[in-house]
Amino acid sequence: MQEHIFEDRIYYRTNEFKPGRLTLVFAHGVSGSSSAWIPYEKIFENKYNVLTYDIRGHGLSKKYSRYEDYEIKNFVNDFHDLLIHLNISKFVLLSSSFATLIAREYLKQYRETITALIFTSTEAFDDNDLKLKIIRPVLKAATSVLGVLPFNPKPRGHVDYSKTKNSDWSIERNLADMRTTGLRPQFYTIRQSFLPGQGDSLEKINVPTLIIHGEKDSIVPIKNAIAFSKKIKNSEFVTIPNFDHDIHHNAVKEMSEAIESFIEKNKKNLV
Repeated sequence: MQEHIFEDRIYYRTNEFKPGRLTLVFAHGVSGSSSAWIPYEKIFENKYNVLTYDIRGHGLSKKYSRYEDYEIKNFVNDFHDLLIHLNISKFVLLSSSFATLIAREYLKQYRETITALIFTSTEAFDDNDLKLKIIRPVLKAATSVLGVLPFNPKPRGHVDYSKTKNSDWSIERNLADMRTTGLRPQFYTIRQSFLPGQGDSLEKINVPTLIIHGEKDSIVPIKNAIAFSKKIKNSEFVTIPNFDHDIHHNAVKEMSEAIESFIEKNKKNLV
């Protein structure tokens, strides 16, 4: 895989793109970076064209200072600009956690480019959940405070997740992510995760869709993910037993096998 920077704002990695091969694009979640996908790059790079990238404010991509800079539409615009730059017109989009919101919004605007969706640890919250009614004002207050604190725009790099203990509430992993992301980008992006209306328009998704979810996910309960999947016509749901929200870190074998199986079943419709 080769490293690149697009317009001094988006860090990304690609293998050698070959004509006729299926293209897989990987998008990571809040506080993470493209380094979360390194194990998958190694698994898939010899068979598919592979693109991984750092979303804005994360990893080696540009950090922005205002809360408005982290609205979903800006993540979508970044992604679209990068795809145009790389001349990628058809691809399978694999997104994790927060990035599933980017994927859903991108599909609304650019349906013709996506041949299939793979959601892992999807953001699927019930707007009527009491926890959200508590979390939302807390995050709003936190982002207001962060807006007046000093801000360092310098990108800080990537976490080597092979050297951290990865779980939903791992202090070690969360501190490592916080150091590389920074408080302002982290909390501004997290606040986007809990905005209302996440279930809107799911029934309009009309591409092959795979949802992979950890049985013991403590951030997005599996019942939410199941309800989410039922709103998408002809979607496939895969549960990974005994794993939590961090399945992309901890269940590489199970996830990669589910991805490969899904691709093989839908191959004639993907290229």
